[in-house]
Amino acid sequence: MDATKETVGLMNGSSVWSISEMDDIDFSRLSDKPKLNIERKRSFDERSLSELSIGLARGIDNFETTNSPGGRSGFNTPASSARNSFEPHPMVADAWEALRRSLVFFRGQPVGTIAAYDHASEEVLNYDQVFVRDFVPSALAFLMNGEPEIVKQFLLKTLHLQGWEKRIDRFKLGEGAMPASFKVLHDPIRKTDSLVADFGESAIGRVAPVDSGFWWIILLRAYTKSTGDLSLAETPECQKGMRLILTLCLSEGFDTFPTLLCADGCSMIDRRMGIYGYPIEIQALFFMALRSACSLLKHDEEGKECIERIVKRLHALSYHMRSYFWLDFQQLNDIYRYKTEEYSHTAVNKFNVIPDSIPDWVFDFMPTRGGYFIGNVSPARMDFRWFALGNCIAILSSLATHEQAMAIMDLIEARWEELVGEMPLKIAYPAIESHEWRIVTGCDPKNTRWSYHNGGSWPVLLWLLTAACIKTGRPQIARKAIDLAETRLLKDSWPEYYDGKLGRYIGKQARKYQTWSIAGYLVAKMMLEDPSHLGMISLEEDKQMNPVLKRSSSWTC
Repeated sequence: MDATKETVGLMNGSSVWSISEMDDIDFSRLSDKPKLNIERKRSFDERSLSELSIGLARGIDNFETTNSPGGRSGFNTPASSARNSFEPHPMVADAWEALRRSLVFFRGQPVGTIAAYDHASEEVLNYDQVFVRDFVPSALAFLMNGEPEIVKQFLLKTLHLQGWEKRIDRFKLGEGAMPASFKVLHDPIRKTDSLVADFGESAIGRVAPVDSGFWWIILLRAYTKSTGDLSLAETPECQKGMRLILTLCLSEGFDTFPTLLCADGCSMIDRRMGIYGYPIEIQALFFMALRSACSLLKHDEEGKECIERIVKRLHALSYHMRSYFWLDFQQLNDIYRYKTEEYSHTAVNKFNVIPDSIPDWVFDFMPTRGGYFIGNVSPARMDFRWFALGNCIAILSSLATHEQAMAIMDLIEARWEELVGEMPLKIAYPAIESHEWRIVTGCDPKNTRWSYHNGGSWPVLLWLLTAACIKTGRPQIARKAIDLAETRLLKDSWPEYYDGKLGRYIGKQARKYQTWSIAGYLVAKMMLEDPSHLGMISLEEDKQMNPVLKRSSSWTC
């Protein structure tokens, strides 16, 4: 595909938005850079950065204001400034070439990217399919590069698949469930293409993805913000698709929590890893999808009813997550002193967590300043592990308050060796070992300690870290992480993940030319070069959802 056919896909400053202003922000004014000598469309309304309360002033002075010449560079990347001496790295060209090689076509049109292009691997498994979650960084890269048609076709094809009847062993899934992945089958004799979707019936563990629907809504908003094209989101099909996804999640039942009850293996961590219950990754994505849908749903009769349910859930969910999932030094000390068997509405230890269940590692891991959203909270259980995706999405969606977002970044800086090491970024910390590993993972040979989802390092998370760094005004952290990745990724043929405490070794079963490792790097580079791209994936804090937190917080120590 000729990347030079389209200009950078950002909205024109004169465009008028009808999307709710709850998430409007202008990241284009992070520095007083001169305008590039090309036509641009802006992905957000023009707003004054001084009106924001997200602390973007920190670290912004590190950006230089000199720009590269207008037009695309010789590396086939979007024209962008060379702030902070951020010159195009030679591996950017290789990354774009590899990303385009992974494109999947349906009836002549690109509809996604395969998970990995590793011809050296003997087992293909499902790495030759288009995964919804895997395609998100690829989609963002194409949007930032002014190629929205690929993303539009992906959104339409997956929406079409959502309408299929979904049965697993005679049991019918919810109508709104999105596929985990799909494959294009080419019939060379009949010269026809057909789609085959996987809703979990072929997955390892036979678990349906909970995150696919959330990523679909988030990507629909990113497409809309990037292109300024409201027509796709406003089609009856897209409106119905969003409502079906949300109906699955907003239905009332026996649960007393506003969080979503989920099985192991329902998200990026797609194998048994002890995340059953209320995993942070799903809760953060749920929150972000709800807010994204709020800005995309039409205010007709059906849309208004859905929006009312969303708003009520958002208030309850934000309070619950910010209050009970948040951990900092003071809160850890409070839990350490918990009394148990408390009954009544005045109970402090509401979930009856036994202090002796606190793992020893967390006392040394927790810095005096800093904090994070823990992995899980449910009756008599707190999973104190750090999960990167959930915490980064919490920042981008503004599930984390401004103070909490800053505390998460403080923690990353304070525990750089543990969470970043030699290859960004640890998916989870720490690894589960010995007898606990046997019990929690079911003796999973792929999730041995410091490997794969059990403490492995995943380059795809680089784009999420970079986005969180830009939003919190700490681009220097992202730059440091990208520099680390550039020392290895191309030389190692873009592995899926790295192993070891420091992420030093290529994963023992890692596929090479993993598409989201490639796309994650490109998105991180383009966002750091042009922070205005953050507008398509970031939501600003809704002040009406800010509960008065009674607990002490690390930033007031």
